[in-house]
Amino acid sequence: MCGVCGVYGHADASNLVYLGLYALQHRGQESAGIVSSDGENLERIAKMGWVQHVFEKTNFQQELPGNLAIGHVRYSTAGSSTIENAQPIVIQHKGKKIAIAHNGNIVNADVIRNELEESGSILQTNSDTEVLLHLIVKSKEKRLEDKVIDGLTQLRGDYTKPKGAATLLIMDENQIIGYRDPNGFRPLSIGTVNGGFILTSETCVFNLLNGNFIKDIDPGQLVVIDKEGPRDININSAAKIEQTKCIFEYDYFARPDSILWGKNVASFRKELGRELAREAPAKADIVIPVPDSGIYAALGFSMESGIEYDQGLMRNHYVGRTFIEPKNGIRDFGAKVKLSPIRDILEGRRVVVVDDSIVRGNTSRKVIGIMREYGGASKVHVRISFPPTQWPCFYGIDTPTRKELIASSNSIEEIRQYIGADSLSYLSEKGLEKVAKGFNGFCTECFTGIKPNLF
Repeated sequence: MCGVCGVYGHADASNLVYLGLYALQHRGQESAGIVSSDGENLERIAKMGWVQHVFEKTNFQQELPGNLAIGHVRYSTAGSSTIENAQPIVIQHKGKKIAIAHNGNIVNADVIRNELEESGSILQTNSDTEVLLHLIVKSKEKRLEDKVIDGLTQLRGDYTKPKGAATLLIMDENQIIGYRDPNGFRPLSIGTVNGGFILTSETCVFNLLNGNFIKDIDPGQLVVIDKEGPRDININSAAKIEQTKCIFEYDYFARPDSILWGKNVASFRKELGRELAREAPAKADIVIPVPDSGIYAALGFSMESGIEYDQGLMRNHYVGRTFIEPKNGIRDFGAKVKLSPIRDILEGRRVVVVDDSIVRGNTSRKVIGIMREYGGASKVHVRISFPPTQWPCFYGIDTPTRKELIASSNSIEEIRQYIGADSLSYLSEKGLEKVAKGFNGFCTECFTGIKPNLF
């Protein structure tokens, strides 16, 4: 997960990055940060919390001046959720500052960390991002882009472990460098805004800033933006590397208004819902989503099945990942504070509820419970727009261990009984393959267990 955004060549670079992070807030809610440059110094603000809270009192012109900046919203996978791990990370080496923002996982970071510490390096965080930054500054190359290339090649590690899935933004006083890993797990796009350039995780940022999309950064490609404009360096152009884009980006992570790898996310999710309706029809009066990621799949299910669509669950958009429950206890508090049933829509009706996935099953069980008890639904048929998630992800998603994934050790009927649904169906692998026009170029390890061939 995580989201990155960088702007070069605009007088309000840090302010535009701030707005870009707003558009990427769905990719990380634990911390947010921006580093800017006025051509001589790097200035940084990074704190725990959502973008609006981190920067609510910031005077961007005074505190984050300059015409280039990078920013980050964090969702922790490698490294704990602490202020020390908030990004972008800045270090000073031989009188020169370098900042880095990172989306993804460097899977062999622990091996490299041990090697660095054995050689005398002092690391201040337990984030895999700082490991890469040390590899960059230790390089004997002169130019920053060459140092970055040198550091990235060391991520290959040994031949027994995956190497990593990373999208990076790196900057010094005068340039921004973007990079997308050779397998292409996470998205990264470049565009323009008022004579400047934007690098960002998702194209929804261009929509907000009135920017213009140029292209997706190719896997294994470095893009350097400086006073001469952008230029591409294909680090791994000679190697034939398997493309393994994360297919769960389409189903859950990305914003519906983003264009991801050439296809609109909302349209993709509608097609998932249509295929799900063809595979697993249900006798029902109404189709509702589990908001927000289930909305477009539910729309597709409704359009294909002819069953009325409505929103019978109200999501509280002002609740973060954690909250304090009252000491005296309120039954189903955790579920109800995030999702509230609308009784006038649900009462006495047979409901198809569409969601993107079931992980442990606890949330689904509570949601179905409140739909029956507080919403008055007579039947609840659950439809999932993705195959059963049976294996954890090691490439930038904070998933549980395999034994915690309910689909890894339970049949669909056992899961149905546990969550309390009248029926349960997942989209089949063949169905997803049909919508995705084949699995070529996608990582599907989370439901197939087949490890991608990582560079």
